[in-house]
Amino acid sequence: MPGAIYAEGLVKTFGDVRALDGVDLDVPEGTVLGLLGPNGAGKTTTVRCLTTLLRPDSGRAVVAGVDVLKHPDTVRRSIGLSGQFAAVDEYLTGRENLQMVGQLYQMRARAARQRAAELLEQFHLADAADRPAKTYSGGMRRRLDLAAALVVSPPVMFMDEPTTGLDPRNRQQLWEVIKQLVSGGTTLLLTTQYLEEADHLAHDIAVVDHGRVIAKGTSDQLKARTGGERVEVVVHEREHIQTAVEVLRGFGKGETTVEEHTRKLTVPVTGGAKLLAEVIRELDTRGIEMDDIGLRRPTLDDVFLSLTGHMAEAADQDRANGKEAVKK
Repeated sequence: MPGAIYAEGLVKTFGDVRALDGVDLDVPEGTVLGLLGPNGAGKTTTVRCLTTLLRPDSGRAVVAGVDVLKHPDTVRRSIGLSGQFAAVDEYLTGRENLQMVGQLYQMRARAARQRAAELLEQFHLADAADRPAKTYSGGMRRRLDLAAALVVSPPVMFMDEPTTGLDPRNRQQLWEVIKQLVSGGTTLLLTTQYLEEADHLAHDIAVVDHGRVIAKGTSDQLKARTGGERVEVVVHEREHIQTAVEVLRGFGKGETTVEEHTRKLTVPVTGGAKLLAEVIRELDTRGIEMDDIGLRRPTLDDVFLSLTGHMAEAADQDRANGKEAVKK
């Protein structure tokens, strides 16, 4: 059985640009998939196809058990979408914005008012509920936009870079809301340019490049593909470098690299904290004084660079694809 979000062989072209080149995804119910990729990878185009805003040239997509191409209206009633830019009416208050969304979904006026009040409280907007949205800060607008996407408590959510431009405090608040949603059973597809965000929130990660999914797995699985753990040592005295190399050679699973100017030695290892303790004891026995030592694991930045050859950046080209799609 396919998951709550399923895509098979999605293809989408804009003129000569092949934005999607056979994207495959499968997101189990009640989980978060983090969709990562460099500029122009196709993340936003994928979201637009799955949320019925774009029709793929070929391929199949099922969301909340409904075929996206055959029954787009039914899909729209089962999803929430928070895009890269807050889509709120500046001249309505926060409360009026949420009540309007409820009424568009044909909720009774009383139910729409009640749901708006719940969301304003949940998103820490109750104190500003009756102010026009144009007086809100950027972070407040982002929270109001996300609240609007949740008025009808959709079983499936799509968030396209929801925390872009937010300060760390507002980002943390949104993370907490997202975790609450998922703990309540919501399925979420999240695109993000913040790799720590995917590391923090996503059960699984799919890396997209040139319109294809080039890697899938948990954060730990993807990190393991880049070479696993390594011990890094900074010796205090330059003359101890060679002795330290000899010590690390006995513990390492590969070649020890040396940065002479920083006196830093790095060696790939397996064994975790227990092995690190053994390395420290041996270096101490050999009389090698250390300025720093630690067990390092690859970050998602390392994974991203290893898989795509790029560091993660804001998806400017992806946004351009979205704008072109709107024109079409």
